[in-house]
Amino acid sequence: MADIRSIDAGKYNKLLADALKESGDFEKPEWIDFVKTGAHKMRPNIDTDFWYKRAAAILRQIYVKKIVGVQRLRSRFGGRKKRGMAPAEFRKAGGKIIRLILQQAESAGLLEKSKSKKAGRQLTVKGRQLMESLVK
Repeated sequence: MADIRSIDAGKYNKLLADALKESGDFEKPEWIDFVKTGAHKMRPNIDTDFWYKRAAAILRQIYVKKIVGVQRLRSRFGGRKKRGMAPAEFRKAGGKIIRLILQQAESAGLLEKSKSKKAGRQLTVKGRQLMESLVK
């Protein structure tokens, strides 16, 4: 059996995004087509399956890192902000999208708040089983 880390992240995230879309637990909000994903972006994302792809990427990050909070994920999905003649700088991604995906995953039973000293969210047994069932 292959490990999630040994599979190409793009291929695995596509599989997981399709599984999340079919499950019906993740619902794309109506405002997602009109907002940017962070201050470093010029325009909103035009991908129709963006919500499920971002949810899959977040769940994979939590699988790899064990316990992850919103701020760590904001840094992970941030990028370079072009500032004209001034040098480019790093900007974090927006937190609302990440927070809402984490809340949907928590209500679906895939995540839970960490009970250890480290703050953040971690996968439940159900979430780990879902993610490992896609690896074959």
